[in-house]
Amino acid sequence: MQIKIDPALVERYIMELAKFGAHGETGVWRTVYSPAWIGATKQFAAWCEEAGLTARHDAVGNVWGVLKGSAGGKSIVSGSHIDTQRPGGRYDGALGLLAALIAIRALKEQFGRPKRTLEAVAFCEEESSRFPTTNFWGSSAITGHIAPGTAEKMKGYADETMADAMRAIGLDPDRIPDAKRDDIDTFLELHVEQGPILEHGGYQVAVVDAITGLRHYRVTLTGTQNHAGAFPMDLRQDPMAGFAEIAAGVIDTATKMGRPAVTTIGRVMVEPNFPAVVPGKVNFVIDARHPDPKARLEMYARHEALMKEVAARRGLKIEWDVAVNHEPCLSDPGLVQTLQDAAKAQGIPAMTMPSGAGHDSQEMASIAKVAMVFVRSKDGRSHTIEEFSSIEDIVAGIRVLAAAMHALAY
Repeated sequence: MQIKIDPALVERYIMELAKFGAHGETGVWRTVYSPAWIGATKQFAAWCEEAGLTARHDAVGNVWGVLKGSAGGKSIVSGSHIDTQRPGGRYDGALGLLAALIAIRALKEQFGRPKRTLEAVAFCEEESSRFPTTNFWGSSAITGHIAPGTAEKMKGYADETMADAMRAIGLDPDRIPDAKRDDIDTFLELHVEQGPILEHGGYQVAVVDAITGLRHYRVTLTGTQNHAGAFPMDLRQDPMAGFAEIAAGVIDTATKMGRPAVTTIGRVMVEPNFPAVVPGKVNFVIDARHPDPKARLEMYARHEALMKEVAARRGLKIEWDVAVNHEPCLSDPGLVQTLQDAAKAQGIPAMTMPSGAGHDSQEMASIAKVAMVFVRSKDGRSHTIEEFSSIEDIVAGIRVLAAAMHALAY
């Protein structure tokens, strides 16, 4: 049983959706509830109706395309987010919702009505590109994890609230709880890999068996500001020297632990930040990730011990808080097997790997069984206007997704 996916349809959907928020030749700037976002969600809904699905928008603007099953029961859902980075590319998020629609459309055309209901979803937001603390706004509404009053308190980069943005396009923040679902059995998400593992391994597709655990430490090292030439090295309390040692140390720890452990220092602020001054303070963020529940705790403990030791030895004051702390999300073993079997049945070699990035799947895991399919990214690029996946690789990924949905729903 071979699933047939039309490459021309795939390319047309990708290119037409990318027009909403087009930025330069290949980029896309489409933040939640923006005019570009409105246009994209309307287009996705129109494509759902065109494919014979029933389209609807929920209370936060997630778009659902539903193919009703003959036997009832909880739904089999696939999709991803429709918003982008500022700017992002054509594939991150968008490819997953288009893949879900194309897979369901192909199954309907080739095999008719399923026994179990199939749904394609375009999550309204995942990237935090308009509101820095959204944290999976679309999928969090579906799982019921948005606390009352959150939309009123949440401030965006332009100083507006999430509630303001919702009301501006006709959504009522008081109705956010209406988006909650308790009738989803399975969630499958196709996504570009966002890294180089598939390309290095020579694979088009991967089955994701875990989504990484993630912790952000916001660290402040405080020392004593002094003259860069007149103050002896052995008498300094230099927070920049302490930062340099900590940065090298935490990165070395992750390197020695080996794949898939990763640690990044992506943000540093130095005060006063002048060439002839020993700084008085350094603020920085440590991003530490590991998909194994036990190994991630070991890595966090090593990072924290190093920070304390360096600060004490150098006579520095150190403070930190944990700004983000996501538990690892293990894919459902049965779904992993279903996807692996689907790849084999379609004659598509697929590796099995963890995801180093966060995804809506980890939020959806609180109400449904989840697993993911990765599609190869050229040069491992993502969150950039240069991100690219070939139509050939994308079609392979959609065939795996569709074959798994066929095994679950028909």
